[in-house]
Amino acid sequence: MARRAAVPTGPLGDDFSFVNPVVKYVLFFFNLLFWVISMVMVAVGVYARLLKHAEAAMACLAVDPAILLIVVGVLTFLITFCGCVGSLRENICLLQTFSVCLTVVFLLQLAAGVLGFVFSDKARGKVSEFINGAIVHYRDDLDLQNLIDFGQKEFSCCGGVSYKDWSQNMYFNCTATNPSRERCSVPFSCCLHDANQTVVNTMCGHEMQKRGYLEASAFIYTNGCIDKLVNWIHSNLFLLGGITLGLALPQLLVIVLAQLLINQIRDQIKLQLYNQQHRADPWY
Repeated sequence: MARRAAVPTGPLGDDFSFVNPVVKYVLFFFNLLFWVISMVMVAVGVYARLLKHAEAAMACLAVDPAILLIVVGVLTFLITFCGCVGSLRENICLLQTFSVCLTVVFLLQLAAGVLGFVFSDKARGKVSEFINGAIVHYRDDLDLQNLIDFGQKEFSCCGGVSYKDWSQNMYFNCTATNPSRERCSVPFSCCLHDANQTVVNTMCGHEMQKRGYLEASAFIYTNGCIDKLVNWIHSNLFLLGGITLGLALPQLLVIVLAQLLINQIRDQIKLQLYNQQHRADPWY
C-alpha cells in the first residue's frame, strides 16, 4: 500500500491537488481500452448466438464458445466501467468496487492455477468431461465444431482418449442401428496431413472406427487430445509461466494504481474540508 500524504498544517491554494494526473489518466485509459474490448467481445458473442438455430443453441448451451465470450465480456465490461468512470470522476466508491473486483479475479486465477497443479487428476477429469460433452454436440454448433477441428489439427490428435471416442456422437456412433452415412467415421480434422495435398479430403475419416489402432494410424491420428494437451503443457511450462506472469503483473499494477488514486482522493477531500474550516474562521 502506498504511503498516504499528510494534510498540511496551513491552508493551500484552491488550485493545489493531491491527485496525480499521471496516475488518474493512466488508470483511465487502461480501463477505457479494456472497456472497448469487452464491448466488442459481447457484440461478437451475441451475434454468434443469434446466428444459431434455437434448438441447437439450447442443446449445447454448456459448451458454447459464444456463451463464454458473452460472460467474460459482460464481467470485463462491468469491472472496467467502474475503473474507467471512477478514475475520471475521482469517485472513491467506484474505484473501491473496481479494486475489490479485480483483486477477487486475480485471486481466483491464482487459486485455479494452484488447484489445477495440486489436483491435476481432478483437473484432467474436468477437461475430459468438457471434451466428451463437446464431442456429443459436435454437429450442433458450428463454433464448437470449428474449435474442435482446430484443436485436433494443432495437437495432431483425435477424440478425448482415443479416436473411438467419436462413437459418443450420434452421427459418428458405431452401433448397427445408426442410419447416418458418417457411421463409424471420425471428422476430417483427425486425418493425417499431407503437405502435397492441395484439396482437403473430407471423407478421409470414413469408417475409421472399424479399424484397429495400427491400421487406422496410417490414415488418422489415433491418440486422444487429453494426453496431447497434458504433454504440451509439461513441455511449455516456462512459456505458460511467462504468459501467466505477463497477465498478472498488469493486474497488480492496476490494483496498486487504483489504491494510490483512492488515497490521493481522500487526502484531497481532507484538504478541501480543512480549507473550508479555515475560511469559516473569522481570524483566518
